[in-house]
Amino acid sequence: MNYLSTSDIHRLPEQVEKNIEAIINLQTQLERKIPVHQRILEKIAATFGKPWFFYAQVIFFAVWGYCSHLADTGVLVWDLPRFTLEEQGIDAASLMIATGVLIRQTREEQLEEKRSHLALQVNLLTEQKITKLIRLVEELRVDLPGVRNRHDAEAEVMQQTANPQIVLDILQKNLTKAGLEEEVLSTEINIEVSGY
Repeated sequence: MNYLSTSDIHRLPEQVEKNIEAIINLQTQLERKIPVHQRILEKIAATFGKPWFFYAQVIFFAVWGYCSHLADTGVLVWDLPRFTLEEQGIDAASLMIATGVLIRQTREEQLEEKRSHLALQVNLLTEQKITKLIRLVEELRVDLPGVRNRHDAEAEVMQQTANPQIVLDILQKNLTKAGLEEEVLSTEINIEVSGY
């Protein structure tokens, strides 16, 4: 993830800065919870989705094929398996096609992640702007002499800006709780099934 520089952050409104910090904190917390073995596997898998890996395959198969051709003509002594289009051509093409698809999926996943961060930022800003509008309307209602002054509990609650960090923490706790409940339910189902 590309973090903003300090000069970029200081050009943003304070509320936007807080939202960005909350999102970064959430992502950092989630990444810390990933076990080391899973991080290693994800880095290895991410390597297969890079364009240079595709180019390395093309070069490898081209060199292998060229060396095999030289060995067939007797120019090169070759004790390793030969590369022929009839035997390994479809395998090599399949591997390169799969790598190409993985590269595209990786790029689309990165774009989707950026879109979801942007959507979350826009939603947080919208909530904060609506809260400010409700606050202004309530102040206007109190200040206008012709409007009856009454207590509106719902408007009072809606005037409070949601702290994105608290919302994200509550969401995380509920997701964790839901995951535990799902795990317990799955265990109960397995016990019931195995009891028959």
